[in-house]
Amino acid sequence: QVQLAESGGGTVQAGGSLRLSCAASGDTHLNYCMGWYRQAPAKGREGVAIIYTGGGTTSYIDSVKGRFTISQDKAKNMLYLQMNSLKPEDTAMYYCAADFLSGCDLTTLGTYGYWGPGTQVIVSS
Repeated sequence: QVQLAESGGGTVQAGGSLRLSCAASGDTHLNYCMGWYRQAPAKGREGVAIIYTGGGTTSYIDSVKGRFTISQDKAKNMLYLQMNSLKPEDTAMYYCAADFLSGCDLTTLGTYGYWGPGTQVIVSS
């Protein structure tokens, strides 16, 4: 099992930056798929970025490519999402998620077995 806790959300103007952090605890010595999904009001869950903790392979949705970077610090059991050039459409609750899977699929990130309470990101125009 894995326990997750996000931090780093907030309110920022369009064009600004935020860095989200996710602290993992539990079976972190194993390799698993880990990532960020978001959910805006009245919208479904959207996988944003994903990484395989064993090899570091990453994947992003098209709308954030070149603006967001997912990274990990395995020694600290931390996952990060650096968000630059933020846009109002990035406004959402952001969740860290993880699961022990053989393949990491961004489109199913919102259904992973472990997730944190979320952190709010608001981008004002």
